[in-house]
Amino acid sequence: MFSWFVDGAYARALRRSALLAAGLFGVGSLMAMTSVKPPPKPAAKTVPVHDTAQAFCQDMARRLPNLPLAVCAKAQLTPIAAKSAQGRPLFQRDVISSNAHLRVLVIGGIHGDELSSTSLVMHWIAAAGETPSNIHWRFIPLMNPDGMLLDKPTRTNSHGVDLNRNFPTPNWDKEAPIYWNQRTQKDPRRYPGPKALSEPESKWLFDEMERWKPNLIVSVHAPYGVLDFDGPTSPPQRLGRLYLDQVGIFPGSLGNYGGVHKKVPVVTIELPSALRTPQEAEIRQMWLDLLRWTAERLGAD
Repeated sequence: MFSWFVDGAYARALRRSALLAAGLFGVGSLMAMTSVKPPPKPAAKTVPVHDTAQAFCQDMARRLPNLPLAVCAKAQLTPIAAKSAQGRPLFQRDVISSNAHLRVLVIGGIHGDELSSTSLVMHWIAAAGETPSNIHWRFIPLMNPDGMLLDKPTRTNSHGVDLNRNFPTPNWDKEAPIYWNQRTQKDPRRYPGPKALSEPESKWLFDEMERWKPNLIVSVHAPYGVLDFDGPTSPPQRLGRLYLDQVGIFPGSLGNYGGVHKKVPVVTIELPSALRTPQEAEIRQMWLDLLRWTAERLGAD
């Protein structure tokens, strides 16, 4: 038998009752649903490919909430070898303490329609340079540029895959298709892909975790206004105004793969709005609360 929680993207009002009523599947339904038939592919769209940080920042400043061009330029992003499905480079910034003994990976924009997540990560790059910590920070502000940079941003990448359901959690080949078919009713926004790590964006993050071996992953999302956590150690109870509300695990999610399977703590931040960032004071308070928790629980002091 298998049981899962209802996807966090459903209305929060349904979440708690759904968490108490996990679905049970018999052998017959399991065998009938172990393949994933993809949703119809969206019409092909051309997304501008910006190979330089300057061009990327100009586009970001036009599109994202509360992201002045100066903030993005100050982030000093550099393109890395990883590219999106449409060939866009991913951009990175490392902020390294002289006494760093922890590695923290901060990810934004894994869902392309959560614009505020990328904006928050940009602001946190500046905060990392201004507040001392014994941490090597690695920021990837936008994991899904193909989805975010469309005229109408999409949750999925340009292949129509939800990158946050594409990681190789145990039994993905059975569990992800069942979850998508039955629990989401084949919602195209939550299509997990034809196989685990089918997408270049999720494959890069998988490889990066193997290469760099972060001690903590922080993944920024929106718009449910909660704090989630997967993995070992005690979770943070709050970051700013966001309080801990662990909503379960899902086949193929980063929290499931990283926190539960790989035993790397994964803090998942759900901002209250996908289109508006918190105010400056709140952004900073969230950052300070994250620093405090890493010092207390992970030894970043």
